Amino acid sequence: MDSSTRSLLFITLGCAKNEVDTDRMRSLLSAAGYDEASDVESADLVIINTCSFLASATSESIETTLELADEVASGVRSVPIVMCGCVPSRYGDDLPDELPEVAAFVRADEEDGIVGVVDSLLGVERAVPAHIPQIKRTVEGSVAYLKISDGCDRFCSFCAIPYIRGRYHSRSASSIIDEARDLVAGGVRELVLIGQDTGIWGQDLPEESEGPHNLAQLLVAVAEAVRPEHVWVRVLYLQPEGMTDELISAIRDTPEVLPYIDIPVQHCSARVLDAMNRSGSEEELDELFARLRREIPGMVIRTTYLVAFPGETDDEHEAMLAFMDRTGFDYTSVFAYSREDGTRAAKMDGQIDEELKLERTQAAMDLAESLGFAATAAHVGEVAEVIVDGIEETEDGPELIGHAWFQAPDCDGAVHLDIDEAGVGDILKVEFTDSFCYELIGHVVE
Repeated sequence: MDSSTRSLLFITLGCAKNEVDTDRMRSLLSAAGYDEASDVESADLVIINTCSFLASATSESIETTLELADEVASGVRSVPIVMCGCVPSRYGDDLPDELPEVAAFVRADEEDGIVGVVDSLLGVERAVPAHIPQIKRTVEGSVAYLKISDGCDRFCSFCAIPYIRGRYHSRSASSIIDEARDLVAGGVRELVLIGQDTGIWGQDLPEESEGPHNLAQLLVAVAEAVRPEHVWVRVLYLQPEGMTDELISAIRDTPEVLPYIDIPVQHCSARVLDAMNRSGSEEELDELFARLRREIPGMVIRTTYLVAFPGETDDEHEAMLAFMDRTGFDYTSVFAYSREDGTRAAKMDGQIDEELKLERTQAAMDLAESLGFAATAAHVGEVAEVIVDGIEETEDGPELIGHAWFQAPDCDGAVHLDIDEAGVGDILKVEFTDSFCYELIGHVVE
């Protein structure tokens, strides 16, 4: 049977790292001759890339799979379902009995073998195995996520990622730089470097390896590799300990690297951080953010607050709110603590009841929105560059949607422009004339 007569539907759940993994599988399968389907009715097989970071994400992954299985069962064609990613990585041994509707399970570290799995299910035979490890990605659009590492060695007591994704391992500098060049050559205007813990990239690479040996050097190398193209470089998921003098200098002094710092602190209490198996204290964090604002003028900061960790007192919650307010974060993601199977925090005393958890989470979200809306409004009257990402239909007709350098794609709001002012993929100089919530309205200036 010829793979070119077969179409595959891809469904991705979870974070940007999963989007990268799906695109990797899509590229491998495209190179092996498979087409992509737009819906289940026209698909010969469905690949679901799942998330299992939180219990709610696991539930969503399983519910999506079961809904798809019901849809397939009620149709006229048999469509095998392949579940990939975090759920098989976390619960692999139990899944075949629990989800008989799924034809195959592929762990995150097995995804480079996806062609063989799909060939087997669809009866495609090849003289030569279609494993192409250096295949280019299929990104379309102005922004691409560039994964520089996988796994994690932190073992925060609330997090299951090390058990799902394994120990921390950096991608080689050469593979990252080559991929950056390919993506920019394909029209990408912003590269977003991601990983579970980007700040420690390179620490596990051999000392004798050529090229960059830490994140600061990697950022400079990526920026140099994509010149003279006009490209933004952004890095997400830093940790406080990773903010070295060299990294601060690289962010400040490399024109392509945006002065946008994403540091998920989770909390400011030294006691709570220690229980989370994290380091730091309120005083150390105050000093860090004061230093960042001093050394990187105009910097934008994103953070994360994990609310209602076991044992968190009212005073510690109030201290975290005061810390958020004092620091004046531009963007704060607020997550209520989730009791995850297999983590040490799940067994801790002092689990907080759902009513109090909801109350604290709402208070944190209200403050985060107040700070974020004010930070967004402060840009009104400024002129800055905006990347045009797409077109959106509104009640008043279509408009262009883009994002400014101080807005990370997919999470920090957007800029709204008149449809006739530019095209998708353009980088424009825009004056911001109004704001609402995290959104900005602007018009192109010469």
